Amino acid sequence: MPETSLSLLDRLRASPDDTDWSRLVEVYTPLFRTWLTRADVQPTDADDLIQEVLLVVHRELPMFQHNQRRGAFRCWLRQIVVFRLRNFWRSRGRLISAGNDSRLEEQLRQLEDDGSHLSQIWDREHNLAVARKLMEMVESRFTETTRLVFRRLVVDGADADTVAIETGLSLNAIFTAKSRVLRELRRLGAGLLD
Repeated sequence: MPETSLSLLDRLRASPDDTDWSRLVEVYTPLFRTWLTRADVQPTDADDLIQEVLLVVHRELPMFQHNQRRGAFRCWLRQIVVFRLRNFWRSRGRLISAGNDSRLEEQLRQLEDDGSHLSQIWDREHNLAVARKLMEMVESRFTETTRLVFRRLVVDGADADTVAIETGLSLNAIFTAKSRVLRELRRLGAGLLD
């Protein structure tokens, strides 16, 4: 990945390259697939719908204006998924104004509603998927010890004293390692994660 101060989202909006688009696809395809499966979409149809969602993202991302509100990008993605799902099920006669499939329509309504429980689940799963991928992207930039410190402190929730004993590092070194990884994750994840 080129060393730049721009986040992945900023690069995708300003001057995307194939590597950046591949990373976006790699990050979001599993999340989209999970949600399409929950909406009763068969795997072969899910592949097509994922491509449709990604095409909309590709086409519309240069015009996307991040409003600086928490979760603006993930909310935008969720709305695209809901829109594509609605079109998909309408084309198959499952969403009719008379309410042919009220469970599916209710699920889409909840997913559309920023304050619903289902949207909160989307938000959590989105953040976990993106964080996992960002960690993979930055791992090679740090030593094994720095990665271990970060994993123990942030992922496992161990306290700094325990990690210092485990690694033989000073508390200052522990917090410096954590800070370096967090700074890189924030840089890359700007706009993708809160």
